[in-house]
Amino acid sequence: MADVMITLRLRLTCCAGSKRSDSRVMDGRIFHILPSMTYTTGIMVISYYGGECFKVSFGSTTLAFNPIGKKSKLPTVKFGSDAAFITMWHDDFNGIDQVKHGNKDPFLVDGPGEYEIGSVVARGFGVQTTYDKVERYNTIYQVKLEEMNLVFLGALSNPDIDPQILSELGDIDILFVPIGGGDLLEVPQASKLAVKLEAKLIIPMHYDDEALKAFLKEEGNNSVKPVDKLTIKRKDVNEMQGEVVVIKS
Repeated sequence: MADVMITLRLRLTCCAGSKRSDSRVMDGRIFHILPSMTYTTGIMVISYYGGECFKVSFGSTTLAFNPIGKKSKLPTVKFGSDAAFITMWHDDFNGIDQVKHGNKDPFLVDGPGEYEIGSVVARGFGVQTTYDKVERYNTIYQVKLEEMNLVFLGALSNPDIDPQILSELGDIDILFVPIGGGDLLEVPQASKLAVKLEAKLIIPMHYDDEALKAFLKEEGNNSVKPVDKLTIKRKDVNEMQGEVVVIKS
């Protein structure tokens, strides 16, 4: 299911002088283009809010990944974003209202397909998974920005990803991988998948203290110290080879 026609909900504010999205069809695929969202800085800042919720900022633009909803048992979040990537419609990941703040009303990306959001190019790949004891579909996102290739695995429970999808992911700079076990990847599975994907930088997510300790041991890197947030440039990533960074929530 590497190539899937997308069904996309557009969240646009129409007013005098505002720019509307430009939709184009190429080779049977739909591209939605929001020209107003741009970035000019080479510095990326990644913050973690627990679960699978991340805020990725570059310049004045902010992306949200799997924002935690109000009804989740996980601590909820509140910040503004320009685009929100949701891998699964579950309360742990679909808090779109929680990433609306101030003048930011996020463009919603919530399924397989190809997207161009200003200067951000993204693709979603649908895979079957089990979460909260229910069979569901999870979307793996590949997001390209700041000349970096980010892959966000979401609530993945099976490490056996379709080879066609793997071939589409390319050289991965930053990999967000769940390691908590249960309905998610077990530590050995997560570690082996990270090695298979040959990511330069690995960021674990959705774990407890025991799972994190086991993952760092599996990676042979018990000395990793958690950071409050990750500030990084392309040249920093180029020098990495499977390094693990733990971000405090």
